[in-house]
Amino acid sequence: MADARSAAAALRRWELENNVQEISADDAVYRLDLDEHVRQREAFAALNRQGRAPPKFFTKVRMSALALLKMVIHARSGGSLEVMGLMQGKLDGDTMVVMDSFALPVEGTETRVSAQMDAYEYMFQYLGWQKQVGRSEQTIGWYHSHPGYGCWLSGIDVGTQTTNQQYQDPFLAVVVDPVRTISSGKVEIGAFRTYPENYTPPASEFGLAAQNIPLAKIKDFGLHGNRYYQLEISYFKSSLDSGLLNRLWYTYWVNTLSSSPLVTNREYNAEQIDDLASKLDIAEGQLGRSVPNFTSDQRQPESQLQKLSRDCSRMTIEQVQGMMSEVVKDLVFNPKFGAAPSS
Repeated sequence: MADARSAAAALRRWELENNVQEISADDAVYRLDLDEHVRQREAFAALNRQGRAPPKFFTKVRMSALALLKMVIHARSGGSLEVMGLMQGKLDGDTMVVMDSFALPVEGTETRVSAQMDAYEYMFQYLGWQKQVGRSEQTIGWYHSHPGYGCWLSGIDVGTQTTNQQYQDPFLAVVVDPVRTISSGKVEIGAFRTYPENYTPPASEFGLAAQNIPLAKIKDFGLHGNRYYQLEISYFKSSLDSGLLNRLWYTYWVNTLSSSPLVTNREYNAEQIDDLASKLDIAEGQLGRSVPNFTSDQRQPESQLQKLSRDCSRMTIEQVQGMMSEVVKDLVFNPKFGAAPSS
């Protein structure tokens, strides 16, 4: 009973940290109208052919907590390797709704994930099985993991997503970082779409939300950052999801209990410290070469140091959280204080 209560409390905390909203089981999001989905898809395709579709036509993503948890579990199972899967759902105006996700037998390294023939064969079989049991959700995107280096699209990812949007749009790309998810407790995730080929976004729209990109990845991150944009993600669940969500969560919770973020991420933590030290050396060199002036750019070096200070604070908080989780698990499973004396 204690384990069940602990798992339930942890699930509730996970939902709060990721702002999962509970909705009615009768909500329209759970009703799939294939004719309406096809109508919206064809209307979007017509706008594209006429050149009248806004570059950022889709701006939001609504994702079920079930799909989110399945992606996190899959990404975590890959360890240091990138893994990949597909997402299913529907369209709702300028919103892409992700109802479910499933893994593909694909692995990669660093910023390279390639879908091999066995993955395509598995994908078609899976979709066929879904139709046999009355599941008619449409494939609306793909996801993959970036273990330890943040949520963004590499040059390979941008090429893959551009091809997907060219031949099966509307299509969404999602990136999950399982290593940072373990460290922070909150799911590190991003949803993206590429801009049209001949479109250059204004300078004010360039760049993604602030995140710590490893020094070795900054070049790739910067080279392609103006070729795609990020969509806002929100999460939902209802009583319809409870059974599967609880079963999946128990598996995730057991794996979380049996591991320590400090041990699991020890290599990642060491790399983060080394990366931060290298960035500090570069920032110090830039400050040493700068000439004091009172132009509008005089705070630029300070801004860089502020970013590094924020990254350092984040790393410290993650380490403290890891130590706190170890203390809590020790108190729960190895009670030493206030125990009843043995007879």
